[in-house]
Amino acid sequence: MAFLETLGKEAASGIDALTQTAENFAKGVGKKLAPILENTSAAGIGKAIRVNASDQLPKIIELEKNPFIGPTRAKFPEPTSKDWRVKLSIPNIEPFETSSALLQPLRATNGLCFPYTPTILISHSASYNALQPTHSNYPYQVYSNSQVDQLVITGDFFVQNGLEAQYWIAALHYLRSVTKMFYGGEGQAQGAPPPIVFLDGYGDYVFNHVPVVVTTFTVDMPDNVDYIATKVVTGNDSFTETKRNPSDNTAKETNANMFYGDVHLDPKATSWAPVQSLFSVTCQPLYSRTQIERFSLEKFVSGGYVGKGNTPGFI
Repeated sequence: MAFLETLGKEAASGIDALTQTAENFAKGVGKKLAPILENTSAAGIGKAIRVNASDQLPKIIELEKNPFIGPTRAKFPEPTSKDWRVKLSIPNIEPFETSSALLQPLRATNGLCFPYTPTILISHSASYNALQPTHSNYPYQVYSNSQVDQLVITGDFFVQNGLEAQYWIAALHYLRSVTKMFYGGEGQAQGAPPPIVFLDGYGDYVFNHVPVVVTTFTVDMPDNVDYIATKVVTGNDSFTETKRNPSDNTAKETNANMFYGDVHLDPKATSWAPVQSLFSVTCQPLYSRTQIERFSLEKFVSGGYVGKGNTPGFI
């Protein structure tokens, strides 16, 4: 209410200043016209007024440019340019971070970015156990625990060209990869569970680098839409660096240098993506025991865990 009252007072003050300026302007015009009307014949009044009005034109233009010529003016915050799109980060572990060429389109957007605003279902719960004494009408509710339930992100993917088809294929491969454990192969991560990723979106006070694991995902591939073919990179050995010639037909056909750099894609590695599909991703927020031990409700309520850069991502 105080904000509305202040805003109303500022608007009223601006209107009063504009009214006073208009009155002063009208009085000034009246003073200018009075001697003209007294000392000019009836036949020359129109010409005299037009000549005098041309002298007042600069003032009229200035008034239109700055109508609130007064000490106060309502001010509103400027829109932020920060990226508020919903996205899941690329795990900072190999082969996700740099080795996988198939994930290169996602690196151009710093993660799996939903190209159109998705629908997100948010659920929090507090559990209570009912204690029912003998011969009582109402049980006692004993608090047990609270938790952040799974987040369900559902968004449309529209593919209109080969470049967007590459992004669609990379997004599908990303979701397949982050739902698998480190099994087989070489490296120090053998036996590790699926990697943790970070969810960001809608600014600092909604989803600010929330650590999550992807538990489920679904992608529909309709039978009543068209599919677009595109060439993809399946590994580091499937392309070689080269200098592109603008007149090269293969460069125009693949149009992949935006994601992959100056490379020739393997013509045998071709896939098709539907022009319209629906991605549904279920994420579970996940925090370490150390972070949970340091959690403070007082700090959480006061906003201490958001908008501070390197935060635990509590929601």
